[in-house]
Amino acid sequence: MATQTAEFVAPPKSAEQLAREEWAREFREGVDRSSLDKPLADADTPLDEIDPSRPELFSQDRWQPVFAKLRREDPVHWCRNSVYGSFWSLTTQKPIIHVEGQPELYSSDWRNGGFTILDSSDDATIAMPMFIGMDRPEHTEQRRTVAPAFTPSEMVRLSEVVRMRTGEVLDRLPIGEEFDWADTVSIELTTGMLAILFDFPWEDRRKLTWWSDWMGDIVAALDPVLGPKRGEIIWEAAAYFQRLWAARKASGPAPDLLSIMAHSEAMGGMDERTFLGNIILLIVGGNDTTRNSMSGAAWFMTQFPDQARKLEARPDLIRNAVQETIRKQTPLSHMRRTAMADAELFGKRIKAGDKLVLWYLSANRDESVFESPDEWIIDRPNARRQLAFGYGIHRCVGARLAELQLQTLFEELAARRLRVEVTGEPARVNSNFVHGFKTLPVTLSRY
Repeated sequence: MATQTAEFVAPPKSAEQLAREEWAREFREGVDRSSLDKPLADADTPLDEIDPSRPELFSQDRWQPVFAKLRREDPVHWCRNSVYGSFWSLTTQKPIIHVEGQPELYSSDWRNGGFTILDSSDDATIAMPMFIGMDRPEHTEQRRTVAPAFTPSEMVRLSEVVRMRTGEVLDRLPIGEEFDWADTVSIELTTGMLAILFDFPWEDRRKLTWWSDWMGDIVAALDPVLGPKRGEIIWEAAAYFQRLWAARKASGPAPDLLSIMAHSEAMGGMDERTFLGNIILLIVGGNDTTRNSMSGAAWFMTQFPDQARKLEARPDLIRNAVQETIRKQTPLSHMRRTAMADAELFGKRIKAGDKLVLWYLSANRDESVFESPDEWIIDRPNARRQLAFGYGIHRCVGARLAELQLQTLFEELAARRLRVEVTGEPARVNSNFVHGFKTLPVTLSRY
């Protein structure tokens, strides 16, 4: 693989892609078009008019009644008309587990459309080989390479540094003064962890957050202005990581993730696009998921003060509270699959080529699985049934590390008897993929 990246030249866009970009632009700018100028769906919207992909549903935190209606009335729902084309929405656990359990029939491969609602052909950054966007056997070989970095023994090794850094961050926080939890705690902890995993230059660690925000922004990818800017930023990340990659290849094996990849048989000879694809996956997967669960924890502790007080009195419930927090936050709203053949799915006829969007966010509120699913219940007996990390062969390889970081945060807050209180409305990410917080104003007190 070359150590210097060439300027990326995107393939010519089809008429359909150009029309979809214009559609997305006009939608965001509020242009009056009958197909787009519609109010956001709610509990009273007819089923055939519901488009759950609208990012404003998530940025305005108005998605709950829409998905509750779909779960209740049409858990395998066909959306005919969206800026992402037509797609099936799977909103309860059974059909999602069914689809995830048949990876040969329902593909994640980037060559078949990819793993997000945005088709890989519409986004040059998704049209890159990465193991989450591969089917077997390629997926197995590459996942097996990075998996040793997330084994139970590695979690034991990393736990000391996770605890040390968590304590350092918490000890710098002001008591009784408002600050942004999302930036000061969630981003700082998760970005630092990524830097440690990659053995990334510490002084540049915030670049990882900047790159991750753009990489995961599939709404910006459709924008004729923001899309090219996003591409430039992603290729900036590529050039930086290629320099690190060349240095790791030239040195001996080491325990950091880049070195493990560089000296592996399955990934050591990756071409430029495969390399960048996997870097994108590891950055977004390691950053957005954990950081938004940490912000969700602060939000829930304020929204459900009785549960927060129970957690203060019962630190033995922390492990379960971690699972419940991840369930309720669900930091990635969806994944996508493409049907490779005609099939029947819970009474619906799926055609080869159909796009299926697996709404983990909704499945984690499935009333048939979770009692009072909109509540944050720290001793919920089946909290581990959450699907936030996916299911089957594509279940998040870094799930243990995410759980370790969130558990340590709860434990270190308890050790310092720190109580978090949200002091204003959060700013949420405008995305149907990353479900998270831009800002979250809080104050701290001691109990």
